[in-house]
Amino acid sequence: MDYQLLAEQVLSVTNNVKNNITNFANASALLFNTLPDINWAGFYTANGDVLELGPFQGKVACTLIPKGKGVCGTAFALGKTIVVPNVHEFKGHIACDSDSNSEIVIPVIVNGTIIAVLDIDSTKFDRFSEDDITGLELFVKSLANSLV
Repeated sequence: MDYQLLAEQVLSVTNNVKNNITNFANASALLFNTLPDINWAGFYTANGDVLELGPFQGKVACTLIPKGKGVCGTAFALGKTIVVPNVHEFKGHIACDSDSNSEIVIPVIVNGTIIAVLDIDSTKFDRFSEDDITGLELFVKSLANSLV
């Protein structure tokens, strides 16, 4: 996967767009239609101590996730990327789609504050490699440059 190109593409579709919903929508579509072997890609936006469902691609999803709950809430609470090779072994995993078997969640940070998390699921176990982590973190940093 050419994550440098993906980061450049997200910059291109979000350049001079000052609407986070629009930018999250295009970013989730870009990921969903580019990354192999994923079944969900989207954002949960921060509202106090709760993550609320934002733009996404995939099946219907959970709408509210408390800080510290599930993979998304844990990444939100810790402020760092969380990779789960087998979600069925993650204590407190919130199963929005029973077909999902692995997950990566990356906080979206703007001006030192977590405003959202990027959540990507796969039906494959152990789908996300070190290259995916590095590349998706680059993607999120590029996206964050266009967010308010």
